[in-house]
Amino acid sequence: MRAMPKSDRYKILGSCVTPRPIAWITSLSDHGIVNAAPYSFFNMMGDDPLTIAVGLMAHDKGRLKDTAANIVASGEFVVNLVDVAHGETMNLTCIDAPPEVSEAELAGLTMAPSVMVKPPRIATAPASFECRSLHEIATGQNQVVIIAEVLYGHLVDAFITDAERLYVDAPAMNLLGRMHGSGWYSLQTDLFQITRPKWKETHESAAGR
Repeated sequence: MRAMPKSDRYKILGSCVTPRPIAWITSLSDHGIVNAAPYSFFNMMGDDPLTIAVGLMAHDKGRLKDTAANIVASGEFVVNLVDVAHGETMNLTCIDAPPEVSEAELAGLTMAPSVMVKPPRIATAPASFECRSLHEIATGQNQVVIIAEVLYGHLVDAFITDAERLYVDAPAMNLLGRMHGSGWYSLQTDLFQITRPKWKETHESAAGR
């Protein structure tokens, strides 16, 4: 892999590691500019504390991307999830705008104040999670992985089927996943369930044969 051009390495891994959830990150610059950009090198990493990880690649101009620069400077950001209804708007925020331009404003996003961090959240997203950085790991020149704690969550009431038991209707959110190749996405359809085995039950069943 090291002998290959980075674009080819990206194609191979990006085509195989799918689908990937999308973190539509909102962050705040030192000058108060709200940045919004989607990242699919993203996932949940632990529950005590509740942690996520986001991989932020280098800007093609040889610097940190605006999102990475904002997070490194402030340690705060919001992960907004992307549903089908926001697909085109999310794609607009991929634009290579200069740092002084707010993608949130450019895309006409409706923003709402966060509770525990300064960057605002996308008010119309099906779910948003306010985060504070725990570790910033440099994985290359101007390339960084952010490990962060989730401090506060916002979920649209319509997707909560049982508030007491914290049941969330995930399929109803129609979340997008990132797929292979340029511009390819997927929906969470064709679902099936496989129950996780338990050693005691499996062992007793085998012994009773």
